[in-house]
Amino acid sequence: MAKRPASSSGHGDMPVDSGGADGLEDVSLFDERLFFAHQPAKFALRNKPTKPPSAPANGEAHYHGHRERLRNRYRDGGDGALADYEILELLLFRLIPRRDTKPIAKALLARFGTLGGVFGAPANLLQEISGVGEAVALDLKLVASVAQRMLKSELAGKPVLSSWKALIDYCHTAMAHETREQFRILFLDKRNALIADEVQGLGTIDHTPVYPREVVRRALELSATAVILVHNHPSGDPTPSRADIDMTKTIIDTAGPLGITVHDHIIIGKNGHVSFRALRLV
Repeated sequence: MAKRPASSSGHGDMPVDSGGADGLEDVSLFDERLFFAHQPAKFALRNKPTKPPSAPANGEAHYHGHRERLRNRYRDGGDGALADYEILELLLFRLIPRRDTKPIAKALLARFGTLGGVFGAPANLLQEISGVGEAVALDLKLVASVAQRMLKSELAGKPVLSSWKALIDYCHTAMAHETREQFRILFLDKRNALIADEVQGLGTIDHTPVYPREVVRRALELSATAVILVHNHPSGDPTPSRADIDMTKTIIDTAGPLGITVHDHIIIGKNGHVSFRALRLV
């Protein structure tokens, strides 16, 4: 018996073959395809998407009132009226205008520990926090740069040795949260005023190559009569190693005959610093 040509079902244009002994197999297949389409509406309602919460009548998101209250607290009470996460949240208002920034601020502090840790963190690590994209990470780094420039300006034109707290604050802001060792030299004139502040080397998490001859050469180029050596310990512990002590002695021995004094070597950690002069190592 010849089969009739396949016809369209009218449902997704799937062909239905009506052939077979009595056509029952094909009708059954057709019914299975349409089974769920013909169920009562109450079955479909179970998986109906939940309607998002309606916005306030004035069209503002729920956090807008919170932002205004936080701004008012800062205006009336200054930074002492806010917790660290609220200070960070207040800044993020301007960087992320259409999102609740409290969870982001708290996540940043949970990850990096302190405000200093947040602003000192590398941009790529900041972007691992949900809600922080490249633009926001760069803006946070910009704030850190402004803070560093502000602290550095406190040293300009002043005898560094009589502005010791300002020096330590600056070095801590610039280096304490670096993830790699950084060797920095402060070059001073005969009044011990700052001539230049230069990073001479970047290393690994626990080592930075330092070349005493290069330190002295650069001091001579700048007509510096004294230097202060500074480097950081990413581990957080500023205790000097034997290599730190030996390297410092080599620089002192190389610079001394050329009239260049090494006033100090400072090691910066996340929670403090160590002065070689205070330890009587220079």
